[in-house]
Amino acid sequence: MGNRGMEELIPLVNKLQDAFSSIGQSCHLDLPQIAVVGGQSAGKSSVLENFVGRDFLPRGSGIVTRRPLILQLIFSKTEYAEFLHCKSKKFTDFDEVRQEIEAETDRVTGTNKGISPVPINLRVYSPHVLNLTLIDLPGITKVPVGDQPQDIEYQIKDMIMQFISRESSLILAVTPANMDLANSDALKMAKEVDPQGLRTIGVITKLDLMDEGTDARDVLENKLLPLRRGYIGVVNRSQKDIDGKKDIRAALAAERKFFLSHPAYRHMADRMGTPHLQKVLNQQLTNHIRETLPSLRSKLQSQLLSLEKEVEEYKNFRPDDPTRKTKALLQMVQQFGVDFEKRIEGSGDQVDTLELSGGARINRIFHERFPFELVKMEFDEKDLRREISYAIKNIHGVRTGLFTPDLAFEAIVKKQVVKLKEPCLKCVDLVIQELINTVRQCTSKLGSYPRLREETERIVTTHIREREGKTKDQILLLIDIELSYINTNHEDFIGFVIRRGWLTINNISIMKGGSKEYWFVLTAESLSWYKDEEEKEKKYMLPLDNLKIRDVEKGFMSNKHVFAIFNTEQRNVYKDLRQIELACDSQEDVDSWKASFLRAGVYPEKDQTENEDGVQENTFSMDPQLERQVETIRNLVDSYVGIINKSIRDLMPKTIMHLMINNTKDFIHSELLAYLYSSADQNSLMEESADQAQRRDDMLRMYHALKEALNIIGDISTSTVSTPVPPPVDDTWLQTSSGHSPPPQRRPVSAVLPPGRPPAVRGPTPGPPLIPIPAGGPSSFAAPPIPSRPGPQNIFAANNDPFSAPPQIPSRPARIPPGIPPGVPSRRPPAAPNRPTIIRPAEPSLLD
Repeated sequence: MGNRGMEELIPLVNKLQDAFSSIGQSCHLDLPQIAVVGGQSAGKSSVLENFVGRDFLPRGSGIVTRRPLILQLIFSKTEYAEFLHCKSKKFTDFDEVRQEIEAETDRVTGTNKGISPVPINLRVYSPHVLNLTLIDLPGITKVPVGDQPQDIEYQIKDMIMQFISRESSLILAVTPANMDLANSDALKMAKEVDPQGLRTIGVITKLDLMDEGTDARDVLENKLLPLRRGYIGVVNRSQKDIDGKKDIRAALAAERKFFLSHPAYRHMADRMGTPHLQKVLNQQLTNHIRETLPSLRSKLQSQLLSLEKEVEEYKNFRPDDPTRKTKALLQMVQQFGVDFEKRIEGSGDQVDTLELSGGARINRIFHERFPFELVKMEFDEKDLRREISYAIKNIHGVRTGLFTPDLAFEAIVKKQVVKLKEPCLKCVDLVIQELINTVRQCTSKLGSYPRLREETERIVTTHIREREGKTKDQILLLIDIELSYINTNHEDFIGFVIRRGWLTINNISIMKGGSKEYWFVLTAESLSWYKDEEEKEKKYMLPLDNLKIRDVEKGFMSNKHVFAIFNTEQRNVYKDLRQIELACDSQEDVDSWKASFLRAGVYPEKDQTENEDGVQENTFSMDPQLERQVETIRNLVDSYVGIINKSIRDLMPKTIMHLMINNTKDFIHSELLAYLYSSADQNSLMEESADQAQRRDDMLRMYHALKEALNIIGDISTSTVSTPVPPPVDDTWLQTSSGHSPPPQRRPVSAVLPPGRPPAVRGPTPGPPLIPIPAGGPSSFAAPPIPSRPGPQNIFAANNDPFSAPPQIPSRPARIPPGIPPGVPSRRPPAAPNRPTIIRPAEPSLLD
């Protein structure tokens, strides 16, 4: 080959294959390899054994290969085999290799013909092999046997597709010669994943078993069902030879003799047989690896970069070094404190964009969940009024009260404030849960040291639980403080105002100023109106005693909605008016004001306090004075509880932050390390987990494998000349190859020749041979020269690259067959008559 680098390509890929297989799925690279595909008993196993020169594969009838076998052939001075699953053992007896393959297959698939996609990795070192990586896949089958599932055909096809669909795989499609090529499942599957034929090489086996009088010459000359890379024929040992332990080297010699002596194949004997197939595959795989080098290099580099940071801390790692353990402990505790603080306080680095975490979740508890819990405490209006009514009556006792008692207000307020304890304690519980979750998230970085992680979580969680008791005590104390003194002098305490808003007095005559808009204030005792909302210039105050509401028809020219207030004792309400007509812009405003008057004890003219069943809704009292007192206290309670809620909403987050969250941060920074030292021995704390040790070993192995691979790739000269892929071929036959044989009339050669090729062109000018045998081929298969057909040797003798493919024949449609009469003018250059002098010296080197 071109240089040392190219010769190391296949071993390099083998090393990567082993490294990635042993480590697992941490490195996703499709490595170049050759997948061997064919039907059952097509001769795949025999071809592989011929490569190795040893019997080592399981044999028998039915499905024998039930797991993919990754076979790595490595040229070496000594001969032995080893498996990846028992790498310490070297097999020199190849019968033992067969037994190990069978045992390993049965271990995963069972003993009754089941299959599995898990590969077996076998490496064979031998002086008789060329560097190759092949995957022997289960034979394509149609009918299940033994305890195989009914869909065994589809399972095998799926498994084969997994390997051959990768762009980095070459496909070796094996078809027996005694079967119609158009029915070849191997070619059909190869065509599905490689329609251009860039990766497919055809192998025809069992040429010696064809019916007498028939041959596969048209196939091997690439005239029938042509492939871009062409076909290579091989002759394997018969079952009788295998049973009789016929030596493979003798079988290879017999194969060579078969091709040299067969009249249909001897003109292409140098391009047939197992040794030539081995050389072709070696060169093709090397070329293929070379083509994939740029993408392979970039993938390896990206993998290396991703590992670089993690590997850095492992490079000088000594597990039992006490100074390392002390340093690691200090660093981990310090990092834990930093992580905890960042999660609580928030930071710009490593922001979670998928969900809220840490401090953001606690913030939501403070300002969304907790206020929501307070709002959920909305009292039932009917129950609250009943309680206020009973409180007023009980405080008056046997006396009839003229004024609204303060004690009733205090009793009701205290009862409402006590109810705040439950949502406050629930808020503390929610925050504690978030704190513990945050601690667990931060200790995930301590996963390498399970004992340290466990102790850190236990110590910090215990501290949080201790703070929980103190925080809850403080929260309850805050509520008790609120209960101890009801401060009605608070600036936000609005007293007993029920409603404020603009209304128009609609029925004042023009002589007295006409209709005008005023700012109204409704309390439980009176209705006042002012010039504007600053409430500085009061126009009038109307007591609510004996007042009622009635509806007023909407005026013909007016868009306003009107209702009226009047005195039930027929007195004037305002100046000389028996009723005041109040106007709003919408019916909704009217209904809203009516509801406010109802709360103040001013009822509609027609008694609407009865429900549909005729039962009075207010069963406590129909005394208007009591109703106004109830309404007064109801509004005062509403206002005061609002003040308490506002205060609690402000103090709760502050209390929890001070007593629990900030305290926990301080504890982690200043005391956690001391607790860790006192709780356990430092050595046991810093004991590595088995998983971490394994991960470190795997990572270092992967890192060194990637580095070594990049070093070898860096040495390779990318200017090495490789064989170009042959040009496309005529594949019109594919339309009829969907499982049916082509019609009989397509069998003659003349019917399937590509257009433009003279029908008379036969043996001396075969269809595009893939790769000729190099000068100085294996001497063990030397044979006497073939004087009768010198043409082919001359065609390729001048080619400097022994593995380069010749040009396609269709590109020279005017070539004259050798048997043309001497009188016909030739299109060849004048040097043509000297051809015999070139042939002679070339012959010995070709068949050396």
